[in-house]
Amino acid sequence: MLLRSLTLIFFSCLLGLLSWVYSPTAIALTQIRLFDITYKECPPEIAKGAVTSGTTMAANCFLVIGKAENPTYKTVYDADIFGRIYDANNDPVMQNRTRLGSIPEVPPGISDFELRISVAANQPTPLKLKQFKAAGFGAQVRK
Repeated sequence: MLLRSLTLIFFSCLLGLLSWVYSPTAIALTQIRLFDITYKECPPEIAKGAVTSGTTMAANCFLVIGKAENPTYKTVYDADIFGRIYDANNDPVMQNRTRLGSIPEVPPGISDFELRISVAANQPTPLKLKQFKAAGFGAQVRK
């Protein structure tokens, strides 16, 4: 009985050690700093027929543009963009939404990004862009 217990303990420890030594590297989120953020109206070929999400209500099309800083030495993939957008009256443009879109690839260093948004035509401009940031992965997650 004692030999069986010791054998079981030995193999349990061995399996635990092997799983620790040979476990795959976790894919951690990489924080991407977004800065110099502004917006402009979409070109006519992109803006044509713009409607707000889930409705047929008329909308204005805007491109949010800025810089993304990847502090690592590897490309970051599928970086989700988070932020808040308000109209001229400080009303939120995207109700109950802080995830605004994504950047497919962010190379190391500083690069440009753009994000297309639709804003209800009855919301006054200028828009206020606040708390923008992004986070992505060191390997492709979505295909």
